[in-house]
Amino acid sequence: YYKTLFTDKNFLISFFGGLLLLTASLITQFYVSGYTDSLPSTPVTDLILSNIRVYNVDGIFVWGSVLLLFVGVFVGLRQLKCMPFAMKSIALFVLIRSFFVILTHISSFPTRIAIDSPFFNSEFFNGIFTGNDLFFSGHTGLPFLLALIFWNTKTLRTVFLGFSILFATVVLMGHIHYSIDVFSAFFITYGIFEICKRLFKKE
Repeated sequence: YYKTLFTDKNFLISFFGGLLLLTASLITQFYVSGYTDSLPSTPVTDLILSNIRVYNVDGIFVWGSVLLLFVGVFVGLRQLKCMPFAMKSIALFVLIRSFFVILTHISSFPTRIAIDSPFFNSEFFNGIFTGNDLFFSGHTGLPFLLALIFWNTKTLRTVFLGFSILFATVVLMGHIHYSIDVFSAFFITYGIFEICKRLFKKE
């Protein structure tokens, strides 16, 4: 299976093209996050966050992200033929989200929990995960995108939808995202998925 795919020129071009695009999108997000953090801004009130107390969901947020990463990589290695489309879709997701982030500058909610973990204490991860890049919620949208990609596999669909709902709940409980960041993520992500199906028909 692997030998067949990695001796297929078209697959290799698509695979490494997806990997390159994904890398470029993550670098773009890093600099966009730094840009938004450098801008002075103020927080706003929120119907949900203003009416619930903040919960310490630091551990779930961090280790849940790590678990999602491992599950995603594991699934990708098991279904390697899906990797080019998945990587290109995730890259487009990150690029579109980065564009959204630079449009409107709102600071984090005042009671937002601090993310304290060795995984996020490097400059790179701080730039991606702990800035003011709020709209829309990547932690909610990304697993939902994976659920859409693997929708025809019931187990994977259920797992990734579970991650999406978990993160949606966690970021609200920790006041990490505004409610509009979370609820809009489902609609925007579905739109991105439909765009990807048209852009990456070959994959």
